[in-house]
Amino acid sequence: MDKRIPWPEYFMNIAYLVAERSTCLRRKVGAVAVKDKRILATGYNGAPAGLTHCLDIGCMREQLGIPSGQRHELCRALHAEQNVIIQAAMHGISIEGADIFCTTQPCILCAKMLINCRVQAIYFAEGYPDELSRTMLTEARIPFELLERSSHA
Repeated sequence: MDKRIPWPEYFMNIAYLVAERSTCLRRKVGAVAVKDKRILATGYNGAPAGLTHCLDIGCMREQLGIPSGQRHELCRALHAEQNVIIQAAMHGISIEGADIFCTTQPCILCAKMLINCRVQAIYFAEGYPDELSRTMLTEARIPFELLERSSHA
C-alpha cells in the first residue's frame, strides 16, 4: 500500500509554499500549474517585478476601504493565477490541459484567463466571494473543486 501523500495534496501543499513569497498584506495566495504530475509554472500574488511591494508602502485597497472581491483594478498586485500564466508564457510553456492548484478560489478576472488558457481543472483550498467566477467556470465546463488543506502540511 502506498503511504505517500496523494498527488492533489502534494500540489496543494506546494501552492501554499509558493504563497509564502506573496507580498500582499491582505491575503497570501499561491498557484501551481501541473500537467502529467509535473509542475509547469508557479505564481503568487504581489506587485509586478521590480516595483515597490505593498509590504513596503502599505495596501492601497486597505487605504481606500475596498472590500475583498471588488474593484480588482485598484491594487498594485497581480494575482497568483495571473503570475502563473505569465511565468509559463515567458518560458514558452503552454498550460493548455493543465490542472491549476490555488490556495484560494480564482476571482472572475483570473477565471476568464484560465478559461482562455484551456486549463483542464481548477482545485482550490479556500473559497472567495465571487459567484460569477463559479458561474463562468461551470459554463466553460471546467471542473473546479474545493480541496481541504492537507493535514500533512
